[in-house]
Amino acid sequence: MELGMTAVKLVIGFFGLWLLTRLLGKKEITNLTPFDFISSLLLSDIVGETLYAEDIRYGELVFALAVWFSLSYVFEKLTQYAKRLRGPLEGTPSVVIRNGEVDVEEMRKNKIDFEQLTMLLRQKEIFTLREVAYAIFEPNGSLSVMKHSAYDTVERGDLGLPEEEACLSHCLVENGEVNEDKLSKLGKDKKWLLTKLREQNINDFSELAYAEWMEGKGMFVMRRCNNF
Repeated sequence: MELGMTAVKLVIGFFGLWLLTRLLGKKEITNLTPFDFISSLLLSDIVGETLYAEDIRYGELVFALAVWFSLSYVFEKLTQYAKRLRGPLEGTPSVVIRNGEVDVEEMRKNKIDFEQLTMLLRQKEIFTLREVAYAIFEPNGSLSVMKHSAYDTVERGDLGLPEEEACLSHCLVENGEVNEDKLSKLGKDKKWLLTKLREQNINDFSELAYAEWMEGKGMFVMRRCNNF
């Protein structure tokens, strides 16, 4: 009898979750909003908690799924038609790089640092911030990027250019703090770094939001700029 009840609950949970997904729309995992993520966790918890609880009957499971569907449906409609509520409920995109300049304050609001920013860029096959004109941190945690026109993809073979050795960039300064480990691995010191920065009219590390070094391309810097 207990096995039969568990089997019935599994069937109800399976088709209930399938129906909710079909009715509320489908999204890739990477495109989930915070509400979608929380919703999926709570749905799995509802089914999991009722699955092996002998005192919870089929009707109670169906009722729980129906209530959750109603709440989710109302939330979806609110975000679709009440535009003023969309931002507070789902979040809004944040411009973290604007016209090649980083907005440190916006990054701080979204609780991301340069290490996380460069990781998101690498997922877009961008290995240096110098290529980025605009970067927008989306509500679902993804990063949308617009490159500077000078870095639009062009095949070197199309231009008859020789192959160029691939090099990685190295973050040397972040929010005014020098990454001495990276400097050491490059065989450089702060004196060398300050000399390179002075070539770009920067006399103190505190002036910088970000600075990176790439072999063959030299130093790339982003000054602190919080007012947009």
